[in-house]
Amino acid sequence: MQVVVITGLAQGMGREVALRLAASGDAVAGFDVDAEGVASLRAELEAKGARCLLRTLDVCDRAGILAFRDDVLRSFGRVDVVLSNVGIGFFGPFEEVDLEKASRCLEINVMGTAAILQAFLPGMRERRSGRLVAVSSLVGQIPFPFESIYSATKFAVEGLVRSLRYEVEPFGIDVALISPAQVSTRFAAKIHVLPPEGSPYRERVRRFIARDEALIQTALDPASAAGEIVRILRAPKARLDNALDAKSRLFLALNRLLPGRLRDEILLRQMDIR
Repeated sequence: MQVVVITGLAQGMGREVALRLAASGDAVAGFDVDAEGVASLRAELEAKGARCLLRTLDVCDRAGILAFRDDVLRSFGRVDVVLSNVGIGFFGPFEEVDLEKASRCLEINVMGTAAILQAFLPGMRERRSGRLVAVSSLVGQIPFPFESIYSATKFAVEGLVRSLRYEVEPFGIDVALISPAQVSTRFAAKIHVLPPEGSPYRERVRRFIARDEALIQTALDPASAAGEIVRILRAPKARLDNALDAKSRLFLALNRLLPGRLRDEILLRQMDIR
C-alpha cells in the first residue's frame, strides 16, 4: 500500500486518480477548495472501505497546508507520493489582462505547487524515499497565444520541478512532470471569454476559442487521463517528462526538433489564428 497525497481532487482528473488509487488499496489524502466535491468524494471512498483523509482547504493557505501535512503524517505515518494537481486557468490577450486577477493565478498555480511539495519534502528526505509529481501542461513548454499568464505559470512549475530534481535525487526522492495537451473537462470553457467589441484581438480570439473547443471534443477524457497518471505514480522509476497521450507526445517532440519559425507556423495554423 502506498500513501498518496493529491491536491485538487474534488473533480476531474484528480478525483479519478483518487478513486483508482483507492480501488487498488492505496491510502488517499488530499484537499480541494470545493467543499461539496470533497464531501461527495469522501462519501464515495468511505463507502468502498478506502482509507482516506480529505479536507476542504485553499492551496494558498500556507498554515492550513502545514496542519494538513501534520494530520496526514499522524494518520498514516508516512507519505510515498505527492501529486500537485491544483490549478486554475487564465485566458485573454495580454494587453487586456487584469494583472490583479492574474496574480491570483500565479499564486495558485506556482506557489500552490511549491507549498505542497515543500510541506512533504522533509519527511521524504528523512526516509530517503518518495516521489514528488506536478501536473504542468503542454503550454509549460509550448507557449500559446492568449494564454500568456497561464503559460507563464506552467513554465514556472516546469522550472521549479526541474531545478528541484537536482536537489532531492541524492536523498532518494524522484520528481516528475505531467504535461497534458488537453483533457475533456470544462476547464477551458470556464475561462474562454471573448474580448469586448472594439478590441483589436476579438476576431483572432474568436477563432482561437472555436478551434480550442473543437479540439477538446476529441481530447482525452478524465478517466483515461487518470489511468495514465496512476501508471506514472506507480512506475518503478519516475521519468522527469511525461505526456498523457499521443497528441501531447507529438507536439512536445516537434517542439524539441523543429526550427522555431516552422513551430510557430504550425501553431498558428493549428489554432486558426494565422
